[in-house]
Amino acid sequence: MNIGFQCGVGLGVLSANIINFGTEKIKGGWGWRISLALAALPASILTIGAILLPKTPNSLIQNSSNPDKAKTVLQRIRGTTDVQAELDDLIKASSISKTINRPFRKIIQRKYRPQLVMAIAIPFFQQVTGINVITFYAPILFRTIGQGESASLMSAVVTGLVGTTATFISALVVDKLGRKTLFMIGGIQMFVTQITIGVIMAILLVDHGGLSKGYAYLVLALICVYVAGFAWSWGPLGWLVPSEIFPLEIRSAGQSITVAMGFLFTFIIAQSFLAMLCRFKSGIFFFFGGWVMVMTAFVYFLLPETKNVPIEQMEKVWKDHWFWKIIVGEMDDEKKAYTQQGA
Repeated sequence: MNIGFQCGVGLGVLSANIINFGTEKIKGGWGWRISLALAALPASILTIGAILLPKTPNSLIQNSSNPDKAKTVLQRIRGTTDVQAELDDLIKASSISKTINRPFRKIIQRKYRPQLVMAIAIPFFQQVTGINVITFYAPILFRTIGQGESASLMSAVVTGLVGTTATFISALVVDKLGRKTLFMIGGIQMFVTQITIGVIMAILLVDHGGLSKGYAYLVLALICVYVAGFAWSWGPLGWLVPSEIFPLEIRSAGQSITVAMGFLFTFIIAQSFLAMLCRFKSGIFFFFGGWVMVMTAFVYFLLPETKNVPIEQMEKVWKDHWFWKIIVGEMDDEKKAYTQQGA
């Protein structure tokens, strides 16, 4: 269900690429206007949907002293009147959440250091894979390697289709293969393809040249392999893993930091890419390839496997990790010593 978010993003990107490809053929300069105006359609659906969307049982419990309203909504959602046990769980969870104060102050405590590092590092690494370069500027990249305008837009459609398909595959296999396995497969896949593309473009494209049709198709194929690598690793798992590692007392703060960092680094990469492309040229692929190597090593050494680990048991995962137990374990030792002194 969590990866469904990334699947939705992939479908949106694919739809936008298809619209751009279709409207490019409209004569008289109207194509880009129609493409831009069509963005109002999903925005309208979101606006109308937000008005019609009913409140969730959880929000009704948190903001009302009358649980009957929540029970009515829950019965409608489940299609049965036998919802008392689930309602009691929601009321209990709501009561616990109201006792949690200052989650942002809590998350900087030493015992939550692994979660804080992941909340910042994972969204940062997700953006420096270079995927938003492909998402935002794929047509420009394909024009750079010698494709025409229509062909470059079609290439963007192809990469969008590959990415969406790979994300669905990730949703099917992530609980079988595990998070770290997909991270490693995707990381190696992205690193090899980016370095290969960089070498091809450095040797054949030079500064102002173009690629032959054969090499242009080879680069397109390599970019598709790269997009697939991202789409079944850092794309969906960049959202899935943070959702699994935060305990209740810091969950709101941890998720907020993760999302905020993601948007911040997306903005930085999007605003700086064209200048970087003009300055680095083919070196842009070596730049992002280097980051992919760093993040793959980071996952291998510092990220524990979270497959089949309930949130309430995540604390034990950090304590058993070869590195994080040094930090979290020392914290436990200090607490034990303090308790013994008090006794």
